[in-house]
Amino acid sequence: MNSTQLFWQGDALTRCVALLLLAMSVGSWVVIVWKSWLLRRASGDVLRSIAAFWSSASVATALPKLQAFDREALVMPLVVATKFEANGTLAATGARSHQLTRVLRDALHAALSKLHAGQVLLATVGATAPFVGLLGTVWGIYHALIGIANAGQVTIGQISGPVGEALIMTAAGLAVAIPAVLAYNVLGRVIGRIEAELEGFARDLRELASTPPVGPV
Repeated sequence: MNSTQLFWQGDALTRCVALLLLAMSVGSWVVIVWKSWLLRRASGDVLRSIAAFWSSASVATALPKLQAFDREALVMPLVVATKFEANGTLAATGARSHQLTRVLRDALHAALSKLHAGQVLLATVGATAPFVGLLGTVWGIYHALIGIANAGQVTIGQISGPVGEALIMTAAGLAVAIPAVLAYNVLGRVIGRIEAELEGFARDLRELASTPPVGPV
């Protein structure tokens, strides 16, 4: 019996579980492929952008380089945030260093939100897919036992077939969950490295913007 026949022979709950696992699998693989591409590009762009910024003679000359290197807009918003104008608002109150801390924190949070996009989906799929598959297994075994009880005479063939088909749901749940968990951990480590680079750069920017300039900026 192939998977198509197994799907159509199941009841409504079995079909819903199968479709849910399929949707979870498709969604997680879309996120995995997209995040792998995005983080691979962002890892190099952040390093090149930071290096280009500190090798520039001034912030003004660094901006065109950042526009070329920072394709995911992770570094540029941090630099632009230091040029804020807050006259006439509550944001203008307090020391300049405090204002810089606030605007850089907001810009950093926006950048990190881009990096963490999709991680919640991977974590959710990895945590729930085995239980969704187990639900399909328990429900399938229940119906298999009901069918065996109604048949009266019990043989190994009557038990092994329906129970084996029900256990496929458990295997499907694990097949959906394992890639999501692995991707979540691997991508999380890459995000952590990029996050550390951005946080360090934000601290350095704050020190630079808080210090009176001694040359052209």
